[in-house]
Amino acid sequence: MLSQDEVGELHAVRSLAKIINLHWGLSLRWIAAHEAPNGEGAVAPVTFRGTEIGRLAVPGAPADRFLAEILRVGADEVSAYLVEIHGGEPRLERVSYDAIIGRSPEMQKLYRVLDRVVHSESTVLIQGENGTGKELIARAVHFGSPRRDRRFVAQNCSAFNDNLLDSELFGHRRGAFTGAFADKQGLFEAADGGTFFLDEVGDMSPSLQVKLLRVLQEGTFIPVGDTSVRTVDVRVIAATNRDLKSMVERGEFREDLYYRINVINLVVPPLRDRKEDIPVLVDHFLKKQARGRKEKRRLTKACVERMLAYPWPGNVRELENEVERLVVLAGDEKIIGEELLSPRMRQRGADEARGLPAAVEALERTMIRGALERHHGNKTRAAHELMISRRNLIRLAQKYGFDA
Repeated sequence: MLSQDEVGELHAVRSLAKIINLHWGLSLRWIAAHEAPNGEGAVAPVTFRGTEIGRLAVPGAPADRFLAEILRVGADEVSAYLVEIHGGEPRLERVSYDAIIGRSPEMQKLYRVLDRVVHSESTVLIQGENGTGKELIARAVHFGSPRRDRRFVAQNCSAFNDNLLDSELFGHRRGAFTGAFADKQGLFEAADGGTFFLDEVGDMSPSLQVKLLRVLQEGTFIPVGDTSVRTVDVRVIAATNRDLKSMVERGEFREDLYYRINVINLVVPPLRDRKEDIPVLVDHFLKKQARGRKEKRRLTKACVERMLAYPWPGNVRELENEVERLVVLAGDEKIIGEELLSPRMRQRGADEARGLPAAVEALERTMIRGALERHHGNKTRAAHELMISRRNLIRLAQKYGFDA
């Protein structure tokens, strides 16, 4: 059991405050195990080393399914936090989770959260930079859930303009607009009973945000040009590489929608923050590129060291593309050396050897490239992220050859 001081630490758990207080402004109460129930409303038990040590409650709040799910996730986070700071049963290190690859501490934490998330029906928000594998996580959640036998539908919200995305998501009736020659079923209706992955949800227009909020709250929508209401049962998993909270503060994203999709928040670490995963990922991608060949390829120590020193602005996707490039250029060679690495990686080593000015220029080049990739070439948004003028960004993009 925990001492009184240890129990007191429950009130300062950051993850719990994030899930409960930050999301809903609810007044959370800790109820010790020896206290008798007193009509607390929504409650969730907290366990440590197999024993219930107390309960989380929101006094006066109705015990509905939605709030109970939020409390349950919060209780699980408290339990995991206590194991982390006070010790508990040893955990087996996992190298992968479904199609997600990584053995770093950051990925182990993500796997433990996924173990709990897959069994729920709650809406999930996945945040992370481009190329970190947000869709792989969404697929892992779906195929580990009770909805695994139903459809998994994915749509990138930045792939269409406002009108086309409205039709794509919610469907339309014939004659609703020029070119609408027949009725079209929307993706929400196609995903009925399953899971809908909405990538880059931060790029959705305010009018579509309203329609998405209605689907999440009521499970209903109206196709473009129709008057009849459709009903669906869909679990929504949203993803973004943008800071939605800051967008809410600037009035660019609806606050009520932000709270509705941010029930369970999964943050995917960038590859530069988990570099110990690079050798594991390289080995995985080399096997993937083998395509039935018996000979096992490997990288030289110098090649791996160059890859470990590189910041990987494109994350895992960039690493996979680099490994594929190395395999193609190596031909029949079984051992791949650093001379085949992309110029940007070899150039980084040369920049570091030339001193501070070259290193600053290399960092500038990396940040600009990363911002442009995250915003799909949109220079206005990239300039805003980098806190420079759009004109200055255009000049720098031309300087480093990113203007295309």
